[in-house]
Amino acid sequence: MTTIQERVTTTAPVVTRKKRDWSVAVRVVVLLIASVFVLGPVLWTLSTSLRPPSESFQLPPAFLPLNPDLTSYEQVFKQLNIVALVVNSALVTGLIAVGQMITAALAGYAFAHLKFRGRGALFSIVLATMMVPAQVTIVPVFMLIRGVGLSDTLLALIIPAIPTAFGTFLMRQYFMGLPGELAEAAAIDGASPWRTFRSVYAPLAMPGLAIVGILAFNFHWNEFFRPLIMTISEQNFTLPLGLVSLQGNLGTGSISVVLAGVVLSMIPALVVFMFGQRALQDGLTAGTGK
Repeated sequence: MTTIQERVTTTAPVVTRKKRDWSVAVRVVVLLIASVFVLGPVLWTLSTSLRPPSESFQLPPAFLPLNPDLTSYEQVFKQLNIVALVVNSALVTGLIAVGQMITAALAGYAFAHLKFRGRGALFSIVLATMMVPAQVTIVPVFMLIRGVGLSDTLLALIIPAIPTAFGTFLMRQYFMGLPGELAEAAAIDGASPWRTFRSVYAPLAMPGLAIVGILAFNFHWNEFFRPLIMTISEQNFTLPLGLVSLQGNLGTGSISVVLAGVVLSMIPALVVFMFGQRALQDGLTAGTGK
């Protein structure tokens, strides 16, 4: 009897360890495959941007450039006023991100903690706007912008993008996760609803606001459709619009130069993500330890 128990106790950990090793191996393989699909196009873009134009369409294609050089990057600066494009994009996306953080915080707090008639119906209407694509509303928005005299300006890109249904929903859920007793304690101390929001809830909602700001910046930094419709003058072009001119007439431009411009356009978004990664992680994991 003792021998059987000893065999069971010695073989069980071995079987458990083998299953655990197999599960870890499967996870590693799945992550490697996912990494190839996600990072493969980015690495290919970087590799092609370092090739001379004569090697861009070489068959069979080589993943690593045979004679890497920076000629394509020099051509980008010669063909584009890259500094003006970056300034326009940074101004537009920065103001949109800040504006969405402010409006999402105010609206989210109102829907979460303020009681008023029609709150549920109004919030449902806000959520319903997320189902409407931008292509449907672009014509009336353009007519409104032209009617107030803001056509072909950077404000035409900034003002319509400040209200955010997704940011409102996100901040409402975030504020609902904060204790309601904080508002009651502030009311007992004589604080108004605005003072309660500004001094109590807004500081606690900074991780959620970081999510709204980072997502807004990354989305509008790469936005192409609205700037194409709203702007005409080259001095008001954002970076995605400027990169299109690198393709040349009927797409006769060098693919290496185009991808070099794409690599340069990714740098600001990567910098923002690197500096905001900690805040983004804190916001996504807030409340999971309860």
